[in-house]
Amino acid sequence: MDFAHTLGLNKAPESPEEERAKLRLYINLKLASSGQPTCVPDESSRFFGISRDLLYSYREKNRLLANYHCRVDQRIQGYIKRYLEELDLETVPTLPTQTFLLDRHGVARELSLPMDSDEFHSDIVSSYRVKQGVLHNPASDRRTTKGSFHITEGGLPVPGDKKAVPKVTFARMLERALKPPQELLTVPFTSGLETPARMFVSLLLRPIVCPEIPGRDAEKTMEVRFFAPGNLVSNLDFVESIFGNGGNPFLVENDAALDVEHWTGTTGCVILAPHLVGLTKQELGLPHWDEATERQRHDDMCWKDAGELYNDGQAFKLTTRDESGVIVTMIADNYFGYCKKEVKAQISYSANLFGMAEEEHAGGALAFPCRNHGEEYGADSRTVHPDYTFEEVVERYGSAMDLQTEGYGIDRQYPDVIYLPQPIRMDLHAQTITWDKDGERQTIPLRPGKIYMQPSGYKLEMKKHPGAPSWRIVGMNPEGTFCHKPCTVSGGGKSEISKSLDDAVIYRPLFVDDLEKDLDRVQEIFDRDYTKRYRPGHEHEDRDATRKPLSSERSLGSVIKLLTPTSSYTDEFNEWLESIPPRILALVFLIKRFYRVEWGDRWRDHLSVDEVDGAPAHELKLHGRNIIASYLRVGFDGKGKWRTFKLRQDFIATEKVQMEDDISASVVVPGRCISNCGPAIDSDHSVKLVKNCEYRLFQRPDEAIHPGYDKQTELDMSQPGNFIANFEPISGEQLATLVEDVHTFFQFTPPMQERLRSAYEDGTGFVVSSAHPRMVDGKPSKNPRYLQVRPDLVKPVRKYVADMSARLHRKLDLGETVCNPVDAVLTGRRNNPPEPGIRSLAVYNPIHYQELPELFMDFICSLTGKSPSTTGAGSEGALTKGPFNALRATADLNNALVSYILTDYAGYSSSAGFVGSHVRVDHDISLLIPEIWARLDPEHRDPQYLIAHGYLEPVEDFEHNGQQVLGSRLGYRITSHFVHGYFGKIFDNPTAVFTDEILKPETQSLEDYVDGINNIVEAQQGVAQRYLDDGSIEDACPPLRALLHIMATGSYEGKDIHHPDIRAMFTREYLLGSDWYRERLEVKQQRDIALWERHVLSLQRFLDDKGYVDEAERLGIAGRLEAAKDRLRHVKDPAYLDELVGTLGADPLRPAHIEDSRGVLKWGKAKLARPVADVRAENIAAPMASASEVPSLLDRVREKFRRATIH
Repeated sequence: MDFAHTLGLNKAPESPEEERAKLRLYINLKLASSGQPTCVPDESSRFFGISRDLLYSYREKNRLLANYHCRVDQRIQGYIKRYLEELDLETVPTLPTQTFLLDRHGVARELSLPMDSDEFHSDIVSSYRVKQGVLHNPASDRRTTKGSFHITEGGLPVPGDKKAVPKVTFARMLERALKPPQELLTVPFTSGLETPARMFVSLLLRPIVCPEIPGRDAEKTMEVRFFAPGNLVSNLDFVESIFGNGGNPFLVENDAALDVEHWTGTTGCVILAPHLVGLTKQELGLPHWDEATERQRHDDMCWKDAGELYNDGQAFKLTTRDESGVIVTMIADNYFGYCKKEVKAQISYSANLFGMAEEEHAGGALAFPCRNHGEEYGADSRTVHPDYTFEEVVERYGSAMDLQTEGYGIDRQYPDVIYLPQPIRMDLHAQTITWDKDGERQTIPLRPGKIYMQPSGYKLEMKKHPGAPSWRIVGMNPEGTFCHKPCTVSGGGKSEISKSLDDAVIYRPLFVDDLEKDLDRVQEIFDRDYTKRYRPGHEHEDRDATRKPLSSERSLGSVIKLLTPTSSYTDEFNEWLESIPPRILALVFLIKRFYRVEWGDRWRDHLSVDEVDGAPAHELKLHGRNIIASYLRVGFDGKGKWRTFKLRQDFIATEKVQMEDDISASVVVPGRCISNCGPAIDSDHSVKLVKNCEYRLFQRPDEAIHPGYDKQTELDMSQPGNFIANFEPISGEQLATLVEDVHTFFQFTPPMQERLRSAYEDGTGFVVSSAHPRMVDGKPSKNPRYLQVRPDLVKPVRKYVADMSARLHRKLDLGETVCNPVDAVLTGRRNNPPEPGIRSLAVYNPIHYQELPELFMDFICSLTGKSPSTTGAGSEGALTKGPFNALRATADLNNALVSYILTDYAGYSSSAGFVGSHVRVDHDISLLIPEIWARLDPEHRDPQYLIAHGYLEPVEDFEHNGQQVLGSRLGYRITSHFVHGYFGKIFDNPTAVFTDEILKPETQSLEDYVDGINNIVEAQQGVAQRYLDDGSIEDACPPLRALLHIMATGSYEGKDIHHPDIRAMFTREYLLGSDWYRERLEVKQQRDIALWERHVLSLQRFLDDKGYVDEAERLGIAGRLEAAKDRLRHVKDPAYLDELVGTLGADPLRPAHIEDSRGVLKWGKAKLARPVADVRAENIAAPMASASEVPSLLDRVREKFRRATIH
């Protein structure tokens, strides 16, 4: 990918003024060639004078193409014509042919503001050029998705949760959408002119639909066209910044039909038309109430008063789609999120038609556990891995490094990456790394900023303590844990799972009360006999209870476990532990962290405090240096104050490589498919590969309202080139007040301080403060947003190092792909206490596990609490995709269920918002989860292990006030044993962090707890009933169908959710032996046959077109054609069906099949979907249409010119 052209990243260095000057020149050239008014600056006027004849000539050629659509638009226009043909319209609405084509990133941004002003205001948006980029504040800062998704009748069935719209209404709406008011067509760039440019702007996207399957299949994409009136060009800047600019669709190199290796065969179109909210139902052809059907009355698709506005004049989107692979949507709003979510919906549509893939609403990170090695590394044999040698590294990866005479390598792409032999010794004090080579001692300097990699892939860095002047050697595992967070509701922490915990850590001095008395208490703890602390039967939990706390046989983690109360200890010992003040425990752990064997019993000599005014002070020092402790906020108390807890002195946060944030494409493949490029796995199970569909992430930095807290956001928003929404444009007196308020200003991190101070000193223009969302009705917006460049693109070296360390560890050659399949599934919940109009949903403790039936009950309903980004609470639809799914939800649910059964991923979930009615936690737990999971090996995160060892406990059904409460729907939850065993890896005193009232939310308020569970059960019942009512349950696979019946009615064929026959339906053995799974594989094979037949025909036609001989040769079309024919033969082979076992196959999408007049065989039980007549190819060996039968673009232009000459 050309990141500069597609995303505006990795551009050649030049000043912002030079870049803007070039963009302005380019924009004015395009405006002039389209016959539109221009804003030519004085320095460019001479150039325009010289090029006038050239521009006029270009304009005349444009006239000849006035009615010509590029190839992607032809596919869309052809679909619209077919879809509306039964209406017998006088004229079919036509996509615009003369638009301002956004063919490179950055053009849209420059167009979104006047050339000679930093502000643009209209009825729908207020835009500002700010020091960090652009700020766009839509008229409304938030939207509700309730009732906003409408789908046209015809084609695939309309889901029961969407409003069904007659075709005639779609036709009239489309006609009006393509004829917006002149003011709406105004291009902001020219708004300062007396007669501004008024036209549509358009954009091509190629979003990812399916990740690459290494060695088997390339990454798959679809094509999406956006059309918007000029006023809404900022929306197109927004989506191209996220998904990348797909280039000029008039150039054949950007034609998806020729990109057969990557195209899924699906095409999308999005038309922005906010003016549609002013249309009446009557003028759109909707019937009067008396003539309406029951569904039309239910969906409010009829009228009683002739003046009634469609959708009550509120924002909406209207979609049409069928099984031919084209989807068209009109959005009657300019809300940025709607544009992104529509691309998401179209990716999902494409994935379902293509098969194998899922579009997932997910966040995720590859988390690498880190270790604090202190001041030395390599002092013992544990740092040497006998299965790895430096000679092997050189042999396998020598071309990637420059080998040095001392016997180490420097990476050629990233010189800060150093490859070391083993064994080595790192000495922080001397800042040296030493090893022996051929009997001679070799030494190189140990430097910060360098990443040192051993032959096993283990990484080492010299890092400064974030809150102290000290340094330490930090080690990092070669393999990370891919924590996948799918089906996460709004506000559930999708983004937080990939954020660094370091940004939330607070650094403070460690204080003592009276040093000598405190050390006496510590001595008592060190001297105590711990051999009799266990209850009978639990003695085996300590392999050697005689070990003293300072023994080298005990780790710091072991000491923390030793001194943390647990049900395994006697009551007497637990009482003694609870009597120890937290400051004493912190002191014990600190001494253990720094203790050296050579200290012996004189450890007290190494600790001190200063003397102030003749008396001992309280700030603890080690070897005369202040001790800095680390603390973390985990929730708030009843008064809204932070609950902060001390982290272990040796704790280092995991290194995270962000893998997902919102829109993900995934594919499930048998484990054998990645046996040569992935980690060691059970090849009998399938694995999930995931790819982030977004290059910039639409972040809502909730915590940034506290200056200095969200360090990453402050760093991001201090940089140039940002796209920002729902913040205050600050200037003049408001900026002066902010900068001069030292109490607030100096709480910001240095990057934000510098940005604000620079703007203040400059004295002109606008700037955005990360802590100042826009004011809405006198209050700060709860939905401030900005586009964050994906961290792995900002710091590509971290992703490179992650891949390279895994490559070394797995011994993969340089040419092989490094696969990181999902390791753990950790969904996110949004919980809330009861409040007026919103029921309780605070029934979960920090972490739950659910078996597949209960997990999918949750997935089907996706019930959420109140979130900052939405205006209410309730079900977000299946897999949290309800508001954005253009198909029946059964397709996604079938896919997801097959995925979980094949992969056997355990379904865990974490809480955000609240735990119980009284404990507010926001996203604090979301940040912690990867820290735990990255430190657990696969065995210890297996739910069966956790249940068997008391780390998880079942939530049982119970009776309350004579009513049965279905607590078992919550599955299992973590226990104090889990807290003691695993959170002790992070906190000094983990049981103080997660108290009984947090682990057992019912103790906070039993009434709220009961109502919360009833809320869940009733919501699940109501959602499931819709599937029965609208008939979509017939599309559900057998286990899903059983589950929906149980959710709605309590049983299926007389069996409840606990019946063994029901549970058996969710097993791999049942799935692989079922006819319905075999049918999915057959559907996928037949769709692949149809797609590759279409690809072959497209390539052959292009090759036969005489007008494109040179382009066909340049693009290697002949070679692509031969490869396509080979691929077609492969997918037609009966053995291909066996290759698909272990994949999702493809969902039939509907239970029945009908062949229509165009030869389209529906996706149903016939398992075949043939391409429509204009792309059908029954036999690849048959002669293709000759060039004379397929007029080239050149021939069409000549014919038009001939006709114009005659007339």
